[in-house]
Amino acid sequence: MLPPIEVAGRWIKRYHVTSDPAGIAPEVERAAYAILPELLPAPDETPPATFVVLHRGGDDGAYLNAYSWVWDNVLHFRGAAAGQPVLGCPDGDPSHFVSTDRPWIGCVWELPPILHERDAWVRHMLAPRAPEVPDLDAYLTDSLPEGTTGDRA
Repeated sequence: MLPPIEVAGRWIKRYHVTSDPAGIAPEVERAAYAILPELLPAPDETPPATFVVLHRGGDDGAYLNAYSWVWDNVLHFRGAAAGQPVLGCPDGDPSHFVSTDRPWIGCVWELPPILHERDAWVRHMLAPRAPEVPDLDAYLTDSLPEGTTGDRA
């Protein structure tokens, strides 16, 4: 499990999706997190929490999906891609990320964290199941167990 990081005043929970046993290349990860501030919403009264899915595809593509909690219980989405000309990327470089304007929220391999994160937000941040005081620290440590996203049911 990757530890949360702080970016632009928001706490970011991180998920990496790849079929490569070596994981996501460090230069792709650095480039993805460098564009992340562009994908984050303006602050509101909601505790500043976001989760991201960084996906390195089987082709030249790399994808960063940023899901941020806003308006107390709403999930804000922005995405970026690299190495995928169909999505407006200027070249095949998987570390050259650009923001995308597609309304897509993620491919089938990127979706399992959304279910977990929804349930974790309810558990730790919203009544009636949450404690009287929302617990951002508990939310930040409640992550989908490590493993592949392809065999989750």
